[in-house]
Amino acid sequence: MLQFLQCWRERGWSTIDASAYAEVWQRYGGSVATHPEVVERLARLADIPVRYLAWEHQGELVAAVPCWGRHLALSKDVLKKIGKRGLFDLGNAEIILPVAEQVGVPVRQRMRYVSELNAGAISTLREQPEGLALAREPEQYSKKFRYNQRREQRLLEEAGGVLRPMLDFSPAEQAAMYADLFQRRWSFEAPGKAHLHEVFELLRDFMTGSVVFLDKQPIAIQVLYRVEAPKWVSIEYINGGVDPQQRDFSPGSVLSFVNTQTAWAEARALGKPLRYSFGRADREYKDRWCNRVPVFQV
Repeated sequence: MLQFLQCWRERGWSTIDASAYAEVWQRYGGSVATHPEVVERLARLADIPVRYLAWEHQGELVAAVPCWGRHLALSKDVLKKIGKRGLFDLGNAEIILPVAEQVGVPVRQRMRYVSELNAGAISTLREQPEGLALAREPEQYSKKFRYNQRREQRLLEEAGGVLRPMLDFSPAEQAAMYADLFQRRWSFEAPGKAHLHEVFELLRDFMTGSVVFLDKQPIAIQVLYRVEAPKWVSIEYINGGVDPQQRDFSPGSVLSFVNTQTAWAEARALGKPLRYSFGRADREYKDRWCNRVPVFQV
């Protein structure tokens, strides 16, 4: 029965290796959660082999999918099923599969938060009730909003606050700061706390953003992963932490402003649009920073 279901899911698809998948991704693009190295490194951490599938059209590979059985690779459901829930945290990451435009391939692996970029290319998608929160372009914020953000940043800096690049710190230092500030902000442990050091080390090549310090102590941090595709830049804002005792300085807001503004500037310097995802559009603060866009599922 299981063999029959696999044959049904994969009919029309052929097996490829990791290097062929990487070539398809580099040709058609993708997101953080489908990037070849992110998939390989986190799958190795989970000790779950990845099965790569491709769709061929007129002798050319026009789509590829990394799979864990009937699910997209790195699926939370698979980790939960095998007792490794919370091994790593990718939030509700935007899924962009490497698929040529308008090919209409039937992807049958289970996945959620599939990007609108894939909507015309994958025939099996249906829209989710939830939307995805993507950071607005700088010009889409009101003048008052931008003025207030710059004012908050200036007040923080006048009080001695500084922003330092996330990559100034080792994975162990990043993990310690993030775990502490997350616990302070939410009053429960950060997802995957036991493996943060290891995950941050594995994904260091993709980390971006800054950390806010005041009196030489970290007071706000965000976990951001960035990949560059041929036609866009993709950033995932996984989660963050902030010291609530410093809320008078709005360090979380300052950090969001600096991180998003920097990301837009870098993407525009490359001549590429930016897809800066705050994950599921489920909190009021995200509406301040983001536009809600449709997402899909299989």
